Amino acid sequence: MVTRRYERQRCVQLTTNKAFGEWNQVFPNAACVVSLIDRLLHRAEIIALEGKSYRLKEAQERAARKAKSRTPAARKER
Repeated sequence: MVTRRYERQRCVQLTTNKAFGEWNQVFPNAACVVSLIDRLLHRAEIIALEGKSYRLKEAQERAARKAKSRTPAARKER
């Protein structure tokens, strides 16, 4: 898909939480990773967002609520 979009000079929007150096963990074929990154970066505009993840924060809050509901004191209140 990326190659077809690249050859036709079409846009590709991609989001990831992994640095390019970590892509070999997702794509085991090293040649595939190199060619994929090469095509993506040739005419790319990279926007790197720094900061805390809202999804991670929400997941941690859910886990805390769930753990709190499992405590013996919380069960007695029910």
